[in-house]
Amino acid sequence: MTADDSFGRLDDDDYPAYTMGRAAEMLGTTQGFLRAIGEARLITPLRSAGGHRRYSRYQLRIAARARELVDQGTPIEAACRIVILEDQLEEAQRINAEYRAGARPADTANA
Repeated sequence: MTADDSFGRLDDDDYPAYTMGRAAEMLGTTQGFLRAIGEARLITPLRSAGGHRRYSRYQLRIAARARELVDQGTPIEAACRIVILEDQLEEAQRINAEYRAGARPADTANA
């Protein structure tokens, strides 16, 4: 990958741009927390060629939501499950909205 390719990926939410240390710093948490949510299968960081964990912005948003729940007293396993369900619900709502938007023109064409 060239430098130009890397710069083009800076806006990519799924690009694993952050090291574990940087991710923990940005979230105001510990590296152990990131390992724990990885073990709970909330997020699966990609690995660098050297085997180091790398996180994307999308994964950091997910981790931040889990941290918010844990800070409110929710056990980490439950927090991870809640975040997974919230993410699934959001995706289902997006798909439903797309389906409804696509179904409207066909309904009016038959009227």
